[in-house]
Amino acid sequence: MPIEVGTAAPDFVLKDQNNQEIRLSDFRDIRNVLLVFYPLAFTGTCQGELCQVRDNLSDFVNESVQLLTVSVDSAYAHKVWADREGYDFPLLADFWPHGAVARAYGVFNEERGFANRGTFLIDRSGVVRFAEMYPPGQARDQNAWRKAVASLAPLA
Repeated sequence: MPIEVGTAAPDFVLKDQNNQEIRLSDFRDIRNVLLVFYPLAFTGTCQGELCQVRDNLSDFVNESVQLLTVSVDSAYAHKVWADREGYDFPLLADFWPHGAVARAYGVFNEERGFANRGTFLIDRSGVVRFAEMYPPGQARDQNAWRKAVASLAPLA
């Protein structure tokens, strides 16, 4: 079960595809964060979802919101995938300890060893304002993400 709306988002530090550390709490009081877990790089549904994000990036990355995507793949696999597909947003490696962040958010699939499709919108104060989880192979409706982002107050 994913963590519930209204709870504090677990903080984490993960490396992106450029091997740079990204800490969730670095966005506190600055930007809302759309946190998108996906099962594996180089797979059809995941690639389809992230290509939709890439093609509509301004819906998910602007002065009010930061997009962070997460899978259990390594930073090195993410680098190759990001370069190949033109992903210009953080692909975070929940590689080791394997799936620790996905577990903290309640979206790790123990049977398969990777994250289910979990999406969380975390407000600037660090509270989860939107949460969903779908099984592998089932694409998410990104219009729900747009509505959730639009529901948060813009920067003052």
